Amino acid sequence: MNSELPRLHVVVLMGGWANEREVSLMSGKGVADALESRGHRVTRIDMDRDVAARLAEAAPDVVFNALHGVPGEDGTVQGMMDLMGIPYTHSGLATSVIAIDKELTKHALVPHGIPMPGGRIVDSEDLYEGDPLPRPYVLKPVNEGSSVGVAIVTAESNYGDPIRRDAAGPWQKFRQLLAEPYIRGRELTAAVLGDRALMVTELVPKSGFYDFDAKYTDGMTEHVCPAKIPPEIEKLCLDYALRAHRLLGCRGTSRSDFRWDDERGEEGLFLLETNTQPGMTPLSLVPEQARHCGIDYADLVEIIIADALRHFGRLPAGAAG
Repeated sequence: MNSELPRLHVVVLMGGWANEREVSLMSGKGVADALESRGHRVTRIDMDRDVAARLAEAAPDVVFNALHGVPGEDGTVQGMMDLMGIPYTHSGLATSVIAIDKELTKHALVPHGIPMPGGRIVDSEDLYEGDPLPRPYVLKPVNEGSSVGVAIVTAESNYGDPIRRDAAGPWQKFRQLLAEPYIRGRELTAAVLGDRALMVTELVPKSGFYDFDAKYTDGMTEHVCPAKIPPEIEKLCLDYALRAHRLLGCRGTSRSDFRWDDERGEEGLFLLETNTQPGMTPLSLVPEQARHCGIDYADLVEIIIADALRHFGRLPAGAAG
């Protein structure tokens, strides 16, 4: 799969002030370097509060949104660029608002037959009085990505029973959290590019679980790509990932993360979340899966840009993408 784009002026928007700032800077650098290698003019913007003025001054053909987390992935930046009339990569405002919120995502996907864990929103203050669910269970922020602030509460955990106020955890940083039953088993992920589900990767952390550090520290997680799983589970992952991409209205690329209880077969597979702006770092999963499918990194970046230009009606006649 190749993309034949004219030479463009691309702003790569990265950084910002979210928890995932450093990851975004790595993604942005990779994207900018790839675009420059293809002869495009690139303006790199580390997002600050003057981002609208800086975008207006740059006047790019398109923005590659390499931001992760709030406010680059939750619809805020998307709405700003919509108002400014600037084409941008990845999902739009409404999709971004829904997909970053794990509860809203459940409301969008579960009625269409995509299984997700149960659970409920809890006030962090209430955790000091008692458990919201039987242990083991998972606590996570409602609208953060990259496993930021995830805690697994087990009978053996050192958080206390009930959780102590002085125990380090997401309850100290977030007023509300999503409590979900813990699903034992294996961590799987599937990327979608355009309207094609690529493949399934299994993530095997060297210790603990697949948290923020395991995702972005070289050597902490083994990527088994393609995953060594039964064909029916692979097919289900790809089907759920593509359906989630379509139902949520994702554009460009997305990545859906799963837990699979391999003792329960197909009934043990649950979609955890769909990421609308997956990482583009050297350790990131979408570039890795694309590479296994014969798409090199620079082609991947141009394909995502071509998709954005097509959506906004700015793809020049005769350009492929």
